[in-house]
Amino acid sequence: MTDAIVMAAGEGRRMRPITERWPKAILPIDGRPVIATLLRDLAEAGIERAFVVTGHLADQVEELVGDGGAFGLEVRFVRQPSVLGSADVVRRGLEAGARAPALVAAADTVFARGDLRRVLGELARSRTAGAMTARREPPPDPPHRWALKIERGRVVTPLDDDPGNPFSGAPLWALGPELVPFLEDLGGPPYELAEAFANAIAAGQAVAGIEIGKTRDLTGPVDLIVENFPYLAR
Repeated sequence: MTDAIVMAAGEGRRMRPITERWPKAILPIDGRPVIATLLRDLAEAGIERAFVVTGHLADQVEELVGDGGAFGLEVRFVRQPSVLGSADVVRRGLEAGARAPALVAAADTVFARGDLRRVLGELARSRTAGAMTARREPPPDPPHRWALKIERGRVVTPLDDDPGNPFSGAPLWALGPELVPFLEDLGGPPYELAEAFANAIAAGQAVAGIEIGKTRDLTGPVDLIVENFPYLAR
C-alpha cells in the first residue's frame, strides 16, 4: 500500500469560533499543526503519496503542506466543494488517482506512535477487504463518536449502540478494491463511510477490526488548550 487519503475538508463546527478563521487541520497539538504530524507519521509508516482533500479554508491547508516534500512524501490536493461526508472524500481521492488499497485518515487527529504502520501490517495479514479501527480513549460518545463492535478480529457493527461496548470508532480506515463499489448509492448527503462499510459487511465482505492506542483529537475549543498544555509546560 503506497497511497493515503487525508480528510482535511471539514468546517470544524464544534471548534467555532476558532475555525471561523483557521481550519482544524492546521491547529496545533504539541505546538505542531496536526496535519504536519499526520503526514510525517504516514511517511514513517511507508506511505509514499497522500491525497489531501480540502474544503473549508482550503488555501491555508494547501499553503502549509505544499508538495509534501517537507514531510517525506508526495502530496496532491483535491477540493471538496461542500460538506458531503467522509465517503465523498474517499471517492474524490480515488477519482484523483489514489490507488486502492488506500489508508484513510482524518487530519484533526494525532495517532499513537507506530499505530499507522501497525494497522497496515495487520490489514495485510488479515487478508480482508478493508479495515476499521477502534480505541478505548476517547470512549464512545454518541452521536458524535459511536462504538465499533468487533468480534474475532472482524467488524460486526460499524455504528454500535451498545452502552457496554468500550471501543469507539477511530478516524482511521483502510479500503481495498473490493470496497470501492460500496462508496456508491449511499443515503445522503452527507455520504458516510460507516454506511459504506455496513453495506459491504451485509454483502459478505470481511472487514478487519483493529484496536489502536489512545488518539488525541481536536473536537472542541477546550481540546486546543488541553492538548497543548504539556508542550507549553516544558
